[in-house]
Amino acid sequence: MSRSDANNLKIFAGRNSRELATRICAHLDLPLGQATTDEFPDGELIVKLEEDVRGRDCFVVLSTCDPVNANLLELLIFIDCLKRASAQRVTAVIPYFGYARQDRKDEGRTPITAKLVANLITTSGADRVLAMDLHAAQIQGFFDIPVDHLSASPVFIEYFESIKSEIGDLTLVSPDVGNVKVANMYAQLLGGDLAIIDKRRKSGSEVAMAHLIGSVEGKDVLMIDDMVATGGTVAEAARLVKERGAKRVFCAATHGVLVGLAGDRLASSPIDRVLITNTIPATTRLDPLRPKLVELCVSELLGEAIHRIHHNQSISALFRRSGGTKR
Repeated sequence: MSRSDANNLKIFAGRNSRELATRICAHLDLPLGQATTDEFPDGELIVKLEEDVRGRDCFVVLSTCDPVNANLLELLIFIDCLKRASAQRVTAVIPYFGYARQDRKDEGRTPITAKLVANLITTSGADRVLAMDLHAAQIQGFFDIPVDHLSASPVFIEYFESIKSEIGDLTLVSPDVGNVKVANMYAQLLGGDLAIIDKRRKSGSEVAMAHLIGSVEGKDVLMIDDMVATGGTVAEAARLVKERGAKRVFCAATHGVLVGLAGDRLASSPIDRVLITNTIPATTRLDPLRPKLVELCVSELLGEAIHRIHHNQSISALFRRSGGTKR
């Protein structure tokens, strides 16, 4: 990184994403931008910059994960602070985009909160958004500013190629019909077969796995999705493929949301290995999973994207081999 880049490019972090932002800065050979977020006794937040950003290209890294509302508000205040300090451009780097599952009206008298959040981020002054594995690709269209949508696929592919010698015949299993395109992409890239599970949801936390389309007999099974929240879907899918003769089951998800008893549910499931990335900070929610957990880092991928945005270069070139994002 040249001296001019070091002066013009500034990367800041919200409170929950300092570790990830520090790794991004290390990849780019940049110091982390100096700023503080404090909380008043009544709960109000204030963000204060400790360095000059006038005319700079600024990026603020903050995942809007649990506590979603507090982190979202911190992001909005951070963006407003940078704009009022005369930053030339502000890019919101949102490794995990909260409210992404509220992307449509699936019944009457309900909001489309993902659109509301997009409006709030735009109104706060963001010039651009950089996100990773949005739950629904159409969320990009909710913004009236450019959105760069990254996929964690290069990180997962690199990992599975590194353990290729210990994996037998591989089958990519889509735990529901909606994820077939993603599973098929990984099947082509990793040289595996494809199988599909017919999933019927009984409630927000309970699913029923009815049928398996394809064969997993004697195969190592890999299930990949954008997030794992309650763990109900993948746990039931793992039991089904084990019953159908699968040897080992790998579960990979970009965002390890893991709410409630999800960690215990996956720990007691037939899944042999759970892979997540660090888009959401590690907390005690991961403790039950430690014996079978692999956490992969997306800092180099995000850092490369930030570098390309800063230099007005192509982002899609990062995914020529990996197939890109969900569509």
